[in-house]
Amino acid sequence: MNPVRKQRLILVLAILAGLAVAVGLAVYALRQNINLFYTPQQVVSGEAPVDTKMRVGGLVVDGSVRRNPETLDVTFAVTDGKGTFDIHYRGILPDLFREGQGIVANGTLVSRDRFEAEEVLAKHDETYMPPEVQDALEKAGHPGGAGKAGSGSDDSEGYSRGYSESYSGDRPAD
Repeated sequence: MNPVRKQRLILVLAILAGLAVAVGLAVYALRQNINLFYTPQQVVSGEAPVDTKMRVGGLVVDGSVRRNPETLDVTFAVTDGKGTFDIHYRGILPDLFREGQGIVANGTLVSRDRFEAEEVLAKHDETYMPPEVQDALEKAGHPGGAGKAGSGSDDSEGYSRGYSESYSGDRPAD
């Protein structure tokens, strides 16, 4: 084989190998960051994978909110009418968070009945409900599923955020 052709062949093979490695790393990174939505019924029935980052949503069960008065720990139950499980959150909940309201939580499923949330989103107005929660409630036959679904392309549209940064108490007086 001609030495010039051999060099070109080696160069082309090196470029193809580099592209293959880059594509492989990109696919691996994207696989790690996929954040799927699950309903309470799917979580309780075992369809949602344990120890995986995900989003869950439903209605906060009346009388289920338990706050630790000494810390920012909050535990509450979420339901879609067919399944119910607890969400544990450490941080400041959104101002609009309340019982009987639709929420979406981002975090990790620890067990079939416990979810560790890193962020809690609560709806802004009385008519908005995210499409995922709306569909889940309608499929479950829950009366809360009769509201209007949001039409925005952003999953967090119409939601206020709760943040998990801890409050140290070193805030200046107003």
